[in-house]
Amino acid sequence: MSQQNPAQARARIEAMKRQFEQKRQIDEALAGIKNKIGVYSGKGGVGKTTIAVNLAATLANDGARVGILDVDVDCPNVVRAINSFDQPMVGEDKKMIPPEKFGVKVMSMAFFQENEDEAIIWRGPMIHNAINQMLQSTDWGDLDYLIVDLPPGTSDAPLTIMQVLTMDGFIVVTTPQELAKVDAKRSINMVRKLQVNVLGVVENMSGGVFGEGAGKEIADELDLDFLGAIGLRSEYQDTSKPTSLLSNDVLNEYRSVSEKALAVLSST
Repeated sequence: MSQQNPAQARARIEAMKRQFEQKRQIDEALAGIKNKIGVYSGKGGVGKTTIAVNLAATLANDGARVGILDVDVDCPNVVRAINSFDQPMVGEDKKMIPPEKFGVKVMSMAFFQENEDEAIIWRGPMIHNAINQMLQSTDWGDLDYLIVDLPPGTSDAPLTIMQVLTMDGFIVVTTPQELAKVDAKRSINMVRKLQVNVLGVVENMSGGVFGEGAGKEIADELDLDFLGAIGLRSEYQDTSKPTSLLSNDVLNEYRSVSEKALAVLSST
């Protein structure tokens, strides 16, 4: 055992050096981005991608330079949600240049799937490496905001993003149902354990048959800002573009959410 200890210590040091170098390269690649905001929840199906895409489209519509990064390796949906099917270009420095749609630069694992219907069945280390590679190899240029659409849960992919990206804050999404509320609290506690700022809570699909109020309840219980409710509307059936660009009512909802979130961001 005594002979193994020096070797183990060297291996740990080398691993720390690699992690430090990866972090340095990622920070260098994202140096032109002023604010990085995650959209996250522990529960799947609450509409994180819908919130992320419409928030990005709203910010771009109002004049900001915006990108959206889809780090859901298993089920990437941003490309379809924003209808951006042009492949990334490769620049002279061999970095990928994201395509742009509705004023939003887009990068997603979906660009690298041969068949959209195929499942990506990867274990944790492969997911970690894929996210790191995408972060290091993308040339975003100068952005005011990078919106990061995270997968649900509290394991590999969201943990990787929180560890390798210096995030400026997270918007946590819930729906009115009790189970979504419980999982939103779990995701908030995870973000807080990793000492990252939670900008506030958004309640999606609010009103009608689903009820309302869970987002405000979470914010009150955990001493967070309630950023607003996004109503359940028939306009979302039109998938030709982000709904915030189709309906003034929806646009105003997202403007209100973004203004409150950015106010919290600027105060921290």
